[in-house]
Amino acid sequence: MKILLTEIARMLGGTFEGDADKHISGAAPFDDATNDEITWAGSAKFLKKMGTTRAGAVIVPADFIDPNHNIIRIDNPELAFARVLEHLYPAPPPMGGISTKACIGADFSCGSDAFVAPGVVVGDRVVIGNRVSLYPNVVLGDDVTIGDDTLLCPNVTILERCVIGNRVRIDAGTVIGSDGFGYAPDGEKYYKIPQLGIVQIDDDVEIGAGNTIDRAAFGRTRICRGVKTDNLVHVAHNVTVGENTVIVAQVGIAGSTSLGKHVILAGQAGIAGHIEIGDNAIVGPQSGVARSIDAGHVVSGSPEMPHHQWLRVQRTIPKLPELMKMCAKMEKRLAEIEKKYMSRGGET
Repeated sequence: MKILLTEIARMLGGTFEGDADKHISGAAPFDDATNDEITWAGSAKFLKKMGTTRAGAVIVPADFIDPNHNIIRIDNPELAFARVLEHLYPAPPPMGGISTKACIGADFSCGSDAFVAPGVVVGDRVVIGNRVSLYPNVVLGDDVTIGDDTLLCPNVTILERCVIGNRVRIDAGTVIGSDGFGYAPDGEKYYKIPQLGIVQIDDDVEIGAGNTIDRAAFGRTRICRGVKTDNLVHVAHNVTVGENTVIVAQVGIAGSTSLGKHVILAGQAGIAGHIEIGDNAIVGPQSGVARSIDAGHVVSGSPEMPHHQWLRVQRTIPKLPELMKMCAKMEKRLAEIEKKYMSRGGET
């Protein structure tokens, strides 16, 4: 596909400056882009390197000026670049039809233009909407409901009675509705507590590969509208994840915790159970959160602390060996002073 840069600028609602007759036919990273490709430079790091790029055009912040390149100026260059990628590399249309090699249970209700691949197993009384795609080896338990335009990648498992919304994408190997981790001690043994609830995933959610989202003991574990999770995330029973929250790889959230809207949990953060994390809070990578966090707060470390305090702690840690030596010298000097003092009978 070849497209005029002026057309791209019009599509994005940005301001174009440069060669109005210039076409591009692809997109690439800043350092790799060639003369027929477009790229983006949204941070100072790349804006300082504008003289080195070979790109045919660069999407830049709205206040950036560069008479030496074809540029599209816009408020959010990263978002604009994502829209350009969608335009240049459109997703293939969904496949259609139900394979004869799929195993379909009783009372299956299927919307129009659905795709059910070979190896898919569908339980009884399952309902799927229009344009749903079930890729090989997907398993849907009894009474599962799935909305329109949802895509389940290979080897996804949705267990009984769980509810999946519209325009949801769930990547390979994820399990939705596994039993919550609940046991009652019985002397030297543990007795399994039945997990009778469900998982509800709302519209426009994207779940990464290898996630596990446990069903509630009672009620529901809920992933609200617009949530995005990375790979290898675990969400325990009765957790609520608020709208448009982002959860990065290897995060674990213990049971009955509630996350607000627009929360960010960075990689490998561990969140204790029965706490609340407020709207717009940010938890840094590898943090251990054992208490509730107020809305808008940014924390890091384990145990968690305000991020600015954690930065000071991190600067101090490399100095600890030298500080220990200094303390040892001071203790030695104080001991010598005390010995002299006592040898004089306590006289000053």
